[in-house]
Amino acid sequence: MAEKNQGNQPKGTQDVNQLLKVRREKLANLQEAGKDPFQITKYDQTHHTSDCKELYEEHEAKLLAGRVAPNTEGLDEKEAREVITADYNERREIMDAQPINVSIAGRMMFKRVMGKASFCNIKDLKGGIQVYVSKDAIGEEAYADFKKSDIGDIYGVKGYVFRTKTGEISIHAVEMTLLSKSLQVLPEKFHGLTDTDTRYRQRYVDLIMNDESKEVFIKRSKILKEIRNFLADRDFMEVETPTLVSNAGGAAARPFETHYNALDEDVKLRISLELYLKRLIVGGLERVYEIGRVYRNEGVDTRHNPEFTLMELYQAYTDYEGMMELTESMFRYLAEKVCGSTKISYNGVEIDLGKPFERLTMNDAIKKYAGVDFDAVETDEEAKKLADEHNIEYEERHTKGDIVNLFFEEFCEKNLVQPTFIMDHPLAISPLTKKKPNDPTKVERFELFCNTWEMCNAYSELNDPIDQRERFAQQDANAAAGDDEAEHTDEDFLNALEIGMPPTGGIGYGIDRLVMLLTDSQAIRDVLLFPTMKSIDK
Repeated sequence: MAEKNQGNQPKGTQDVNQLLKVRREKLANLQEAGKDPFQITKYDQTHHTSDCKELYEEHEAKLLAGRVAPNTEGLDEKEAREVITADYNERREIMDAQPINVSIAGRMMFKRVMGKASFCNIKDLKGGIQVYVSKDAIGEEAYADFKKSDIGDIYGVKGYVFRTKTGEISIHAVEMTLLSKSLQVLPEKFHGLTDTDTRYRQRYVDLIMNDESKEVFIKRSKILKEIRNFLADRDFMEVETPTLVSNAGGAAARPFETHYNALDEDVKLRISLELYLKRLIVGGLERVYEIGRVYRNEGVDTRHNPEFTLMELYQAYTDYEGMMELTESMFRYLAEKVCGSTKISYNGVEIDLGKPFERLTMNDAIKKYAGVDFDAVETDEEAKKLADEHNIEYEERHTKGDIVNLFFEEFCEKNLVQPTFIMDHPLAISPLTKKKPNDPTKVERFELFCNTWEMCNAYSELNDPIDQRERFAQQDANAAAGDDEAEHTDEDFLNALEIGMPPTGGIGYGIDRLVMLLTDSQAIRDVLLFPTMKSIDK
């Protein structure tokens, strides 16, 4: 746990407060000497560390093409060392004659002082690189200042790239500029930051110490970029809709509530993007989508966070079959673009997104995994009797449709590892969905399951305002009966439907869960930069 080469005792034997005091004293000395790093406003960063390595390797291959390694066969140890050293010096002379001059900037993660020369490691967005710092190259005063630097300080480095005798591509510094003074002590580099609570609360430290975390969020950004590219190729238009709403509808969830002082009105944070996006379909925007935060007043677990990112899209003149094609194509596209293959691994299990996704009705899935045929069940009482026999808990207000869903959650979800479309849900649990023409007890809806998770939810959207009003009335009744997650009648949305909405397919994707799948992350907090955490003083 020692923070070495600070000119003091190892960190493990000192009081942390003393270390912090020393760092502040160093800053005060710099400021008194007119070298306040916080007065620097910019730095000319020409390259990242990975660029330096790539450029050097390309340059080296070109200048040293055809040169072979020295032959030391038959030589004793001393003679072999002399031959290798001579070869290194010749190579170095050739490379230094046409130097690659760079200017990098980043955080110092390691430092080793050796008299008139030192080594340090500078880490930036794209990696890290060793820097050779000598008194002769940067000057006596600058070198003295550098020797007083601390792990965590941010430096600008100007110099040229070379390869050390041990083969490590490094930068020979000709100028070292302290750009920011670190006043806190970073976790010891070898062990890193492993405490998950601290990682989530201090994500900035996690990103510094754990390259794996940084790569997850870089990949998350790429996933969002490729989603937008995919939808742009299909002529979808990205839009933004309100987050503060008077009626939080579009999903079965309890909303967060707040008060709008200026209008003296109670408002809610949205739980879905659906109802406003459908208004835009009514308005003639035929293909729209939104990627945005939604808020659900629920608990936290490995797959749920009360604030999360949802994407919903709506396309006029198609149905849930069209949404299945879009979804399957998009998942395959993302896997190829982000992971390099349609076969991905999650927690050691291979998931094949390249094959056609399996399709099962919800009733067929229950028949397959629970041995119960709900197509043969006619009444709510029969359904409840089956629930009792299979130890399924339900509420008295629940209907057959609710019981079907409870059976599916209990017996089926855990078996759906490979991508599977679960279709044709009960009407009772789908208040915004078109009924199936040949069976009005079911709706044209699907959920995609993968890795046992629900990945998205899609409908042939209900566009009949009379039917929709009746469904809302039933939801109002459910709310009155104690269902905190029931929908409520939205008169403006009903008015939009009365204006006329074309046949439409719509779908919602949990972006965080998708990122978990494509980055092999075990918890939703691992893919949220700042997950919801209980206040540390409670």
